[in-house]
Amino acid sequence: MSFQSFSYFAFLPVVAFLYLKVCPARFQSGLLLAASAVFYWANRPAGDAWPGAWPLVPLAVLAAVCLFVWRMGLALARKESKGRLLAAAVVALLAVLAVFKYFNFLVPVLPLAPGLLHALPFPLGISFYTFAAVSYLVDVARGDMEPEQNFVNLAAFLCFFGTITAGPICRARLVLPQLRQEHRFDEGPTVRALQLFALGLFKKVAVADVLMMYVRPVFSDAAGHGGPALVAATVGYTLYLYFDFAGYSEMARASALLLGLEIPENFKTPFFAANFSGFWSRWHISLSGWLQDYLFTPLVWADASKLPLIGRRVSRLSPVLCVFIVFFVSGFWHGSTLPFVVWGFLQGVYRAGEELIHQKFGKPKKKAPARVLWAKRAAVFALWAFGMVFFAAGSEVGGSGMGQAFAVLAGFFRDWSPARFAAESWQAVLDGFYAQNLMAAAWCAFLVCTLALAVWFDWQRAFRFKNKSAELVLQAQKGTTRWALYYALVLAIFGGLLMASGGFGGASFAYGGF
Repeated sequence: MSFQSFSYFAFLPVVAFLYLKVCPARFQSGLLLAASAVFYWANRPAGDAWPGAWPLVPLAVLAAVCLFVWRMGLALARKESKGRLLAAAVVALLAVLAVFKYFNFLVPVLPLAPGLLHALPFPLGISFYTFAAVSYLVDVARGDMEPEQNFVNLAAFLCFFGTITAGPICRARLVLPQLRQEHRFDEGPTVRALQLFALGLFKKVAVADVLMMYVRPVFSDAAGHGGPALVAATVGYTLYLYFDFAGYSEMARASALLLGLEIPENFKTPFFAANFSGFWSRWHISLSGWLQDYLFTPLVWADASKLPLIGRRVSRLSPVLCVFIVFFVSGFWHGSTLPFVVWGFLQGVYRAGEELIHQKFGKPKKKAPARVLWAKRAAVFALWAFGMVFFAAGSEVGGSGMGQAFAVLAGFFRDWSPARFAAESWQAVLDGFYAQNLMAAAWCAFLVCTLALAVWFDWQRAFRFKNKSAELVLQAQKGTTRWALYYALVLAIFGGLLMASGGFGGASFAYGGF
């Protein structure tokens, strides 16, 4: 049951009706937890690889984490010296995350595998609810919030079906107070939620999934394609990942808003950023904010004098080194394979290199000429797209491993013939969508229209609305224009669903496996 599935289109209104209209206030968190359990069970691992009780493992892990975090939060509030207990709790949570992220990667090389060891079913959203749990415990230990006494409230926060798949990574001190309040139907938030859900669904099924129909065939045969096709596929994947994840995040916010809950935005037009610090303040905002508060800040203030080798020379780590470490570590969070490590290394180099340049030459002027700003935006996009080659290889888009990434990069310099590019691109559409020329032409026309509309929305949001919430772009339009946009979104969504899956199913979200 994914956000773009017919089952979710039925599930969400039923939950909202029961939550807002039927359920007494004191039972609303319980209803939310029960609905989240149903959603989680509907997304359990399936197939011959998970017979018997194996599909119960992710649900059992989630329940155990909720109970553990609740008890640890209460214990931290009682203890005067919290450091060791907090460290033990965080290590335990990260150890569980590491087991499920890396165990299956190690199974083929372990001495007893594959005869005695069984691969583990990956719990949906374990990275996201683990980070939310860690932030809750750290905030309680720091005294930034009181521990949650009600287990149901805390479990509803960690398990909420709107964020369990791929975030945003919510902060307990912002969401838990909302769960303690009564929520009833309100026309204003409901309209906003519907607008936001429509925008997110449009980005996912009418732009991202359609782009992937071209990207996958090209990446699947990197050695057989020329440079222009591979560059186009790389740009296509870069846009795919953005519209897929931003679309998911907007649908997640809309799902929460329909229930009267406000959760943080995750994207604010990152491709209009003129540097990487600005980019990461707009891309996966909940993760970058989490890394800043719970990894970068402790690293900067940590006592480095006890570290081996460097401890005699420095008492504090350089902020630039800490920036590099944070982004390098983010690569391991994204995946266990070498391409993700390289991707994290590149992000560390980009951000640390930018800080070093600013230290050497000073920060750029806030009001630079337009041509300079657009040149910087183009450079940031190009460097980000270069990193996406490794991200795609780590995500197994058309292939996997460093060999796949280097095959794509090496192909960038091969045969820049316009005729070959046109032929290869047309064939990729025929292979990825429908093996008929008329249908391939329809695919091209559809993508041009939907991509132009998506870019227009982002342009409006970035330059006219100063990155305020996405649905405001719709709300601010005059009546006729607004209704024309509504109809365009509905038609594009319906067309995208049919093109991607022949019905109400749709492809999974790119970050659904993290």
